[in-house]
Amino acid sequence: MTSMIIENEMAIRLGFFIGIFVSMALWELGAPRRALSTSKAIRWFTNIGIVVLNTLVVRLLFSAAAVGTAVTASEKAWGLFNQVSLDPGFEGLLAIIALDFIIYLQHVLFHAVPLLWRLHMVHHADLDLDVTSGARFHPIEIILSMGIKLAAVVLIGASPQAVVIFEVLLNGTSMFNHSNVRIPKGLDALLRWIVVTPDMHLIHHSVIREETNRNFGFNLPWWDRLLGTYLPAPQKGYLGMTIGLEQYRDPENLSLAKILVLPFSGNTGDYAFRKDELEKKGGK
Repeated sequence: MTSMIIENEMAIRLGFFIGIFVSMALWELGAPRRALSTSKAIRWFTNIGIVVLNTLVVRLLFSAAAVGTAVTASEKAWGLFNQVSLDPGFEGLLAIIALDFIIYLQHVLFHAVPLLWRLHMVHHADLDLDVTSGARFHPIEIILSMGIKLAAVVLIGASPQAVVIFEVLLNGTSMFNHSNVRIPKGLDALLRWIVVTPDMHLIHHSVIREETNRNFGFNLPWWDRLLGTYLPAPQKGYLGMTIGLEQYRDPENLSLAKILVLPFSGNTGDYAFRKDELEKKGGK
């Protein structure tokens, strides 16, 4: 079973990626949440271009990737779940939840540490959100994120099956919650208890720093609620809010070539996440 997963990992992930991408793109066409403010063609060229670049970088630097690391950890009995005997299904569920929590903490870290925020600005500088925004990250951030993920897989002792499921869920929910789709308010309120919805995550991409530093979750919405970083709605409403960063409003300065050098020459603005924000807002 494990060998079959390893052999077909790329096909499994690619199949889900294409299926979810096409589904969300069609949903955006049929029921868009907001009117786009910039050229979709130019943004798609930039965002898909950086996805291709990141894929090549990961394959070049991390030949084993997360699933291969999980296999090695299992063979050598590394990590928590390789030291205990649990039902495989329950163990896999716990591993997926633990990995998601680590991704949440990583996201907060990239907002709180100025050097890491420089890299993460590439993601937030997008002037509109749609299905392509979910994978728009600087290659160096992708490398650091992969390092954190591999360390988490080893420490947790996550099984290869759990890692594949987590990777599919993370990529799928990232495309989902970045998509420009309209969901009925009542349904959105229910979904927010089990998954991060597009409206919930849209707040995180607000130009207002108090909103940028809220709703960090990518997959599960629980961590924001439990740790005081949840915000239910934007100040100016979902249609009135501005997406992006205050210091980057000119689309011509956000081409693929320019966003790749953005962390090294760009203005970071006043977006660093601070603990006093939670104390001031009471986590609400």
